[in-house]
Amino acid sequence: MAAVAGFYRRVLPSPPAIEFASSEGKKLFSEALLDGNMEGFFNLVSYYQTQSEPAYCGLATLAVVLNALAIDPGRKWKGPWRWFDDTMLDCCEPIGKVKVKGISFNKVACLAHCNGAEVEAFHANECNVENFRNYVMSCTSSQNCHLIVSYHRGYLKQTGSGHFSPIGGYHAGKDMVLILDVARFKYPPHWVPLTLLWDAMNTVDDDTGLYRGFMLLSKRERASSILYTLSCRDDGWDTTAKYLSREIPQLLSSEEINNIQNMLSVIFTSAPANLCNFIKWVAEVRKQDGTKSVSDEELGRLIIKEEVLKQVRETELSKCIIRWLSSGSSCMHISGDRDSFDSTVSEVCCQGAQVLCGKVGSSIANSSETTQLRPSECGHIEPVTVISGKVPIDNIECGIEILVPCCQTESFGPCECSLNTSNREHPSTVDVLTVLILALPSDTWVHLKDAKLREDFCDLVSTNNLPDLLQQEVLHLRKQLHFLVADICSSSS
Repeated sequence: MAAVAGFYRRVLPSPPAIEFASSEGKKLFSEALLDGNMEGFFNLVSYYQTQSEPAYCGLATLAVVLNALAIDPGRKWKGPWRWFDDTMLDCCEPIGKVKVKGISFNKVACLAHCNGAEVEAFHANECNVENFRNYVMSCTSSQNCHLIVSYHRGYLKQTGSGHFSPIGGYHAGKDMVLILDVARFKYPPHWVPLTLLWDAMNTVDDDTGLYRGFMLLSKRERASSILYTLSCRDDGWDTTAKYLSREIPQLLSSEEINNIQNMLSVIFTSAPANLCNFIKWVAEVRKQDGTKSVSDEELGRLIIKEEVLKQVRETELSKCIIRWLSSGSSCMHISGDRDSFDSTVSEVCCQGAQVLCGKVGSSIANSSETTQLRPSECGHIEPVTVISGKVPIDNIECGIEILVPCCQTESFGPCECSLNTSNREHPSTVDVLTVLILALPSDTWVHLKDAKLREDFCDLVSTNNLPDLLQQEVLHLRKQLHFLVADICSSSS
């Protein structure tokens, strides 16, 4: 049978590239290995994969690096296994959108941050080739750090435009880097001159108006988001992000504000209607299997979530927001107990939800129940709230359960009782507004004209005054916000 014409790999343009498996490529590898600049290669190549979709280069690159860093995703891949796959990385950008349009440099950095990596991201216009070379040498001589590059293929005489891949090694004598191209169906791993790769990074992404660049990833010592995450899933998230990062400082500098209640009115009454949709709580989701208990691991995560929620509700800021909402100055809707499957799934980001193929949110039936755990199984006698329902997956009804963190706190006064904050399931409007304000950059409040109010409020929201768990949560969200607003603020400037 005659061969049918089609796309099966391409000839690697050489020069400038040198194929890794060629005799010259092997020689470069051996020499770089002896020089100690291939230390990260073996971890990377152990988890090296091909992107599963033509536009998934950023996601595949990130999955390779996260697995190489031995970061536990904390959610299932297939069966009982936890493993990073490019289809799992959708918390900062809907996977369907990435499949069509790819993903930006800052969104990849955001995804890395959200999934447990310590991230240092550099656009090419923020540094120079010498800085880049130093970072390459530092990362390739270590097993604890890996480097991701975003570059334009055209500068390497390759077909295509923007692309992501990890750097696998460095040859100091030839000043060449090894690109572990995740589009292995197109080009094999190859060596290229470092200066040429720099030129390919020192280009502007037309979609964002920002320069491409590189990022350094290492393993964070502690978990990233425990309870909250910012979300790009809902329409209008970019408007909300711009409001939080740009418009609030402008409002604070232009308005005559003399107390905290007045300031909250200025911030929240001018906010987009979907403000509260910008933040989700990270829910423990699992398939229904008839069991009425949870594992020690599930319970452990749930207890930590409940502690974070408790710490949020104990902040003075939360009490101030409750007083403002109770004063009649607000027209915001205050959500009650979340006993509806529909209302819950619309407000969660899922931990363990890969079993649902990312389709949580489209329920076709719902119910609610509270399960009493058996002490003999997990040594915990407090009831755990389980919200159950069904979602369609590939035209088949799939029963799922969402473990809901709950927190009982005392009311703060007579007016607060009407909000039913003393025994409300998470999430609540008060909790979301509290965390959003805490997550804003600290320099947001320098725009307040009243010096005494500025001092008092900065003290109220200072991360230094927060309990450790909540402090880490807020700092996580603050960095996530930094990455998310970078693209949209650039494109609108």
